[in-house]
Amino acid sequence: MPEIRPYREADLEDLYRICLSTGDAGADASHLYADPKILGHVFVAPYGVLSPRTAFVAEDAEGVGGYILGALDTHAFEAMAEARWWPKIRRLYADPGPVPEEGWSRDQLIAWVIHHPRKTSRRIADPFPSHVHIDLLPRLQGRGLGRRMLDLGFETLRAMGSTGVHLGVASANARAIRFYRAYGLIEPPAPQGVLWFARGFESSDETVGPPQPIGSGPHHPGR
Repeated sequence: MPEIRPYREADLEDLYRICLSTGDAGADASHLYADPKILGHVFVAPYGVLSPRTAFVAEDAEGVGGYILGALDTHAFEAMAEARWWPKIRRLYADPGPVPEEGWSRDQLIAWVIHHPRKTSRRIADPFPSHVHIDLLPRLQGRGLGRRMLDLGFETLRAMGSTGVHLGVASANARAIRFYRAYGLIEPPAPQGVLWFARGFESSDETVGPPQPIGSGPHHPGR
C-alpha cells in the first residue's frame, strides 16, 4: 500500500523526476526538453526548498511516485521565490528574449518563465490565497491516492490559517480535469489555455477535518 508522508530534503531529485515524467499535460515530457531539470526548477523545486511544511510525497515499494506541493500565501511565496530562488536559477540559463517568440524550443519557453515568472492574478489569489500542485506517476493513479493527497494538502493549509486554495491545470490535461471536477472543486474564470479549480474554507478557526466541497459534484476515488 503506498504511503503518503511529509517531504524530506532527500526527495528533491524525485520531485524533478516526477515533474518531467508528467510534464506534458500529465504525460511523459522527457522527449520535449533538452535539459531534464529545467521544468522542475519552475514547478516543483521551489516548494521543496522554500515551503517544505506544505509538501508531501506518495511512496511505494518502487520509491517516490507522486507529490502534492503547496504554498500558504501565493503572493508571499512568489516574493520569497524572487528573493531566494530565481536569482541562482537565472545564473544557469540565459534570458532568451523580452517576449516569447514563435519557434522557440520548450527549454527556451521555460527559461523565459525563469527570467519573467508569472504573477498570480488577484482575481484568484484574493479569494483563494493558497495554492497546490499535485502529480502522480501512472503506477499510482486510479488507486485513490490523488483524493487522499488533496485531502491532506487542503487540511494542512486550512490548519495553517488558509481561507481558500486554488490550483491550475492545462486545458489539454483531460484526465486531471475530470479528477478535479469529480472531487467537487469549483471552477473560477481563468485565462485562455488554463483552468483554475478552487475550494474555499468557511472558517480557518474551526476544528480541522476533511474539507467539504463548495457547490455540487460527484465524488469518486481520486486518480
